[in-house]
Amino acid sequence: MAATGAGEGKESAAVAGGGGGGSLHSKTLLKSEPLYQYVLESTVFPREPDCLRELRLATANHPMAVMAASPDQVQLFGLLIELIGAKNAIEVGVFTGYSLLATALALPDDGKIVAIDVSRESYDEVGAPVIDKAGVAHKVDFRVGLAMPVLDELVAEEGNKGRFDFAFVDADKVNFLGYHERLLQLVRVGGLIAYDNTLWGGSVAAPPAAADEAVPSGRDRSLAALAREFNAAIAADRRVKPCQLAIADGVMLCRRVA
Repeated sequence: MAATGAGEGKESAAVAGGGGGGSLHSKTLLKSEPLYQYVLESTVFPREPDCLRELRLATANHPMAVMAASPDQVQLFGLLIELIGAKNAIEVGVFTGYSLLATALALPDDGKIVAIDVSRESYDEVGAPVIDKAGVAHKVDFRVGLAMPVLDELVAEEGNKGRFDFAFVDADKVNFLGYHERLLQLVRVGGLIAYDNTLWGGSVAAPPAAADEAVPSGRDRSLAALAREFNAAIAADRRVKPCQLAIADGVMLCRRVA
């Protein structure tokens, strides 16, 4: 796919992330909006394939646009997929398919990505036409259902253990540890698993004594606690080599080593 030129790639992050989800600045932990704008304009947008830009902008108009991955995040995933020579991938939580498209573009023509979500609605309405036009729909194996039983089915299918090279999880946080156990069976040694929202807007660092004031939302406090529990479990898990990335809303990157 052709990438936009440097001039064409320039756009306001506030406009690009508009619609129901607010600006793209809501998708980064960087405190400087001009700095994040610089990252997007200098490195992400100039090299962004046209189809990916089309889907990003279409997703920005969705009422739940905040659920989408960030442009710099999917750029990183595409690079990592190419670096490890990935051929088979899993995505848990699809939404419109924005990050799914980035993964599909990075995989070879005979690559496959198992996409798991409880619904195809946003994908069919927003992402599927773009993915089809991009010529990568043949790489997508979409499975509708709750992620845990679908992952259990994958584990049970012959030949799937250690078959996958890359996995991205952006789904219900309460089940992250359950997904982790299943993905460790599916992803090969040397493969990568990425988990989204592991810093939850920075709220994971709120002092417990001041949590009510620092994180006023009860839902956010609960999700911050889940993120802390998950991060601690990953740090102690010797089957993976972890790296907490302060990109987007926090990405826990795990390389399976055992």
